[in-house]
Amino acid sequence: MNCCSITDLRNKQVINTKTGCQLGFVSDVEIDTCNGKLVALIIWGRARLSGLGKREDDIRICWNDIQVIGDDTILVCDCERVCRQNKNHKGVFENLFG
Repeated sequence: MNCCSITDLRNKQVINTKTGCQLGFVSDVEIDTCNGKLVALIIWGRARLSGLGKREDDIRICWNDIQVIGDDTILVCDCERVCRQNKNHKGVFENLFG
């Protein structure tokens, strides 16, 4: 059985196999606290150039959509954009301008 830590996951590039796009690196995970299973990987949205501190929506990758976890990459077949309205993390400049 191969195991890796959350820190190991954060160091892996996530790639969408349908489009070949690099989605980014794992920023967070969702865990079902009732059964202790990992439910999804979260990639925080990229910073937008048009607005200081603004970010694109986060990407949520369900565990079932993960095809391969390799040494350097995670290959996924599908993902969904998740609205950041209730997220705790913020863009670099969000607190500076109220």
